[in-house]
Amino acid sequence: MADGRRNNGGHSTKGKAGRPSKADEQKLIEKLSPLEPKAHQALKNAIAEQEPWAVKLYFEYMYGKPRQQLDVTSDDRPFPTPIIVFPDGTETKS
Repeated sequence: MADGRRNNGGHSTKGKAGRPSKADEQKLIEKLSPLEPKAHQALKNAIAEQEPWAVKLYFEYMYGKPRQQLDVTSDDRPFPTPIIVFPDGTETKS
């Protein structure tokens, strides 16, 4: 490596990057489990106080986030759909 990449000051991420191990996740779950009733109560209180973030969180977890819909138009006219002609002569709109 004549361009000096070997000495660029980078570092190894072995064991530090990516998803935590199952054992680490299990330890965290065991640590946080006793707090679950308090977390539920805190969310319940925030919803009762009509905190927007709490209401949003509740609905996103209960029903999922709404799907994003894109209206692909130009000046209220539909976007022209290209016709694809395959080598065998068949056509399709994409």
